[in-house]
Formats: sequence, C-alpha cells, structure tokens
Amino acid sequence: MRKGNIKTLLKSMRLPFLTLTFSSIFLSYSAVYYNRSSFQVIDLLLIALGAVSAHISVNSFNEYYDFKSGLDALTEKTRFSGGSGALIINPNSSRNVLSSALVFLTITILVGLFFIIKNGPSILPFGLFGIIIIISYTNWLNRSPFFCLIAPGLAFGPIMIMGTYLVLTSSLSIHTFFLSLIPFFLVNNLLLLNQLPDIKADKTVGRRHFPIVYGIENSLKLYAINTMITGLIIIMLVSLKVLPALSLISILPLLASIKVFRGLHTHIEEIRTRQFANIEPLLGLNVGMTLVTPVLIGLTLLL
Repeated sequence: MRKGNIKTLLKSMRLPFLTLTFSSIFLSYSAVYYNRSSFQVIDLLLIALGAVSAHISVNSFNEYYDFKSGLDALTEKTRFSGGSGALIINPNSSRNVLSSALVFLTITILVGLFFIIKNGPSILPFGLFGIIIIISYTNWLNRSPFFCLIAPGLAFGPIMIMGTYLVLTSSLSIHTFFLSLIPFFLVNNLLLLNQLPDIKADKTVGRRHFPIVYGIENSLKLYAINTMITGLIIIMLVSLKVLPALSLISILPLLASIKVFRGLHTHIEEIRTRQFANIEPLLGLNVGMTLVTPVLIGLTLLL
C-alpha cells in the first residue's frame, strides 16, 4: 500500500479521539480494582483491543459515508468537527477506508465471540447493541434527534463500562450502571457540541440530530442539564459510598462547562454564520473535561 494511502487510513481512524475509549476502560478497570475483584490481565487487554477496534471502525465508517454522501466537502473543518477531510485529499482511498472499517469491526466481533465462548452469553446484549451503533450511526441514527443524541453516550457509558466490568468480574450491579451514566452524559454532551459547527452541512444531506431539530439554544440548555446530572450522580455515588469521598474532586473539571456554556451562548451568531475562531477553543475545553472527569474518578478509586 502506498504511503499516501496509509496516511489517509490513519487520518480516517481519527486516532486522537481514541483517548475517549481508554478513558472509559480505565474507569471500569478502576471500579473493578476498588471492589477488590480479581481478573486476568489478558482479558483487560483483549477488552481494550475490542473497544479500540470498535471506535476505529465507527470513525472509519463515518469518514467513508460522509465522503460518499458529499457531506465531507460541505463541512468546515475544526479539530473537533467536520471530519478529517482525508478522503477529500485522497479520494482513491475510499474503498481502503471502508475495508479498514470492516476489518476493525470484525476484530471487535471476534473479541466478543471469544468472551461469549469463555464466559457465557451474558455479554451478548452489550456486544449486539455496540455493533448496531457502529453500523447504523452515520446513515440511520443521525436522522433521529433522540437516538443520535444518546448513541455515543450509550457506547462509551453503559456498553463499554458495564460490558468491561461484566467480563472482568462476571457480575453487575445498579452501582455499576450509575457509574456508567457519568461518561454517558459527558459523551452525549461531547458529540452534541461538536455537531454545532456542522448544522448547515448536516441539514443539507438529510441529518436530523438534536441541534438541527431543536436549535442551538435548546442544545446548550440540554448541555447544561446533562452536566448538572453528571455532577449529581457523582455526589450520589459518594454519599452511597460507592465512590470514595476523594472522588468529589472530579466535580472540579465539570466547572469548565460554565465557561463552555457562556462562551458558546455568547457566540451563537458566529456558529450560525460558520465563524469558528472563538468556538473551537471552547469545544476543546469540553473535550478535556469529558476525558479528565472519568480518569480523575478512576484515579481516586486506585488510591
């Protein structure tokens, strides 16, 4: 394969965004450690392989279908939205990107099958929902404001957190579910804000995500509500002694959402007119908050 094609494949994988996967896995691993459950390290490594492969697959599918639909040529690229633009530069690699998506999806499925054979079918529902999200996100879920809103959070929250915990411990609890809601709301917010710069372009190709259907103002209100719920969940889990008191420090990164909310609200007209110089740093701040909060909780569980 030519060097240019390899570069296109790597850009289409959106490798910097894979930190989100490791953030969720780290939180789940930390919960297992905190509860003094024993597990095999090889299982954790295989979970990471399957989860990263799933993330690469959905990113590559998204790049391929956005290129084929013409959306890739319409979006204004930022570090956090609009796609990588790799296939605009090298359109001849489109089939390679699709093949890459299928290969990594296959790896994810094989990892899932391994754990089903090893541990039984209890993990199957998590795997099936994950595969459905990977396959349907770009072409179908993006046409529903509700499902498009919750799909990212489901993937990196309940599916990844609870799935990892189940594989490592062969058990689940209501506490694990509530813990998984922390990345659920944070990641939903992440994708919600990252859709703002793409409203006009997405609408052109028939997408109907939350910002398109309900507007920027309502999207920002939902962002604030989701963040407050996240903080309340952390406080609740600490009060129930599911998390140690030290985990309350993970509320500190959430305070960044105040600056994000106010900044985006101030620059609403710039979002509408696709001027993103003041928007991009705020999106970056939200990305940092989304990554740091689960990691900080995880660290407090390891201490």
